[in-house]
Amino acid sequence: MDKVKGNRVSVNERFSYAMLDTAGQLVFTVISSYLLYFYTDVAKLPVATAGIILLVARLFDGIDAPIWGTIIDLTKSKYGRARPYFLWLAIPFSIFGVLTFWAPDINTTAKIWYCAITYIVTGILYTGLNTPLTAVLPLLTPDPTERLKLNSWRMTGSQIGVLIVNATTLPLVAFFGFGNDVHGFRWLILLFATVSALMTLYSFAHIKERVKTSDDRVSLKKGVKAMKKNWPWIIIVISNFFFWIALTERTSTLVYYFTYNLGNKGLVTFFNSIASIQIAGMLAIPLINKFMTKCNLWISALVAAIVGQIIIMFGGSNLGIVIVGWIIGNLGSGIACSMPFAMLGSAVDYGKWKNGVSASGLLTAIGSSFCLKVGSGIAGFIPSMIMASFGYVAGKTQTAHSLMGISISFHWVTMIAFAIAIIPLLFYKKYESMEDEIREAVTTND
Repeated sequence: MDKVKGNRVSVNERFSYAMLDTAGQLVFTVISSYLLYFYTDVAKLPVATAGIILLVARLFDGIDAPIWGTIIDLTKSKYGRARPYFLWLAIPFSIFGVLTFWAPDINTTAKIWYCAITYIVTGILYTGLNTPLTAVLPLLTPDPTERLKLNSWRMTGSQIGVLIVNATTLPLVAFFGFGNDVHGFRWLILLFATVSALMTLYSFAHIKERVKTSDDRVSLKKGVKAMKKNWPWIIIVISNFFFWIALTERTSTLVYYFTYNLGNKGLVTFFNSIASIQIAGMLAIPLINKFMTKCNLWISALVAAIVGQIIIMFGGSNLGIVIVGWIIGNLGSGIACSMPFAMLGSAVDYGKWKNGVSASGLLTAIGSSFCLKVGSGIAGFIPSMIMASFGYVAGKTQTAHSLMGISISFHWVTMIAFAIAIIPLLFYKKYESMEDEIREAVTTND
């Protein structure tokens, strides 16, 4: 491995850290973008039932995220505190990712139970991989600038994974399935899950925890103490939670909107590919941060996401206008997606400074995995209920009423959730101005 000078992290390690999120997205993006559609239009589950499965699975994440965070804080191994989970969970996660999209030929009741169980277990395992992905960041380097760069690499890696999935999923399903989407999804997820496991294992071998941590194991009770009056962490959690509701709402209903409202399912792959313009926004974050605070950058990004959605809504069937709105919206959401991951390290430092407890596992688990997973689950449940109440019937020509339900889910729920995410950030500026002071105090005490 390349040598690290001071607090700087080598390019090889940055690449490996980025690859971890690429690997995770190869499976998770198929879930977040296509699982609701897979359940309703491929596995043939009732839309309301599919929504309930998504919600119940995500409620489990309301429990398992803090549990995983506490497990990490209690971990002491030769591989470090967060890093070993990439070795231990890579293969189990990939196996259950495959099972989630298997859709066995069984009766409807058995299929519902099968889908629920496999998805819940996959979600638990993904939390076990995603939590250390964020928790390991403050352990790679104590330097906030380096953390910001590492996070930009990570989020770029994430978007590369998203691009691969969104640009190839439907074409590969058609290629592998020869008209049978059940078989197509099976071969697709088998391919992505295998590559995901290999990439995760490679990354495990090429990152290193170099920031010293206390030998004391942080229990759940101690970890909760780190949350007490930790206002920057609370702000990040609330905003990130509503962001993931908005983002998943937009991505999970896109296939319905283009298939039924615009009458062109082929546009889904095209627009999902364009969505990777988010990479440009993510790469620009360190540069923009020189001229704008992280808080203002996050708020501006959320505003851009809302503006983009408004343009899409008023663009109607005018493809040119819709593309412009989609680009603006995705540039905004790409930057907004990155910011909490970059800022959670400072919130962990604040908890240590304020309460004397460094609970990076628990705080980052709730701040990242909990928000992502539970927010995504709620975002899967909301459109399923709206579409069901408006009379959606899978694979059929939709009525004007059901088309309105799809439009409300795709546009209005998305914009409202993005807007709510802005509100807590209006109170963050004070804490960002304290970061240097807190980092110096924490480093001195160590």
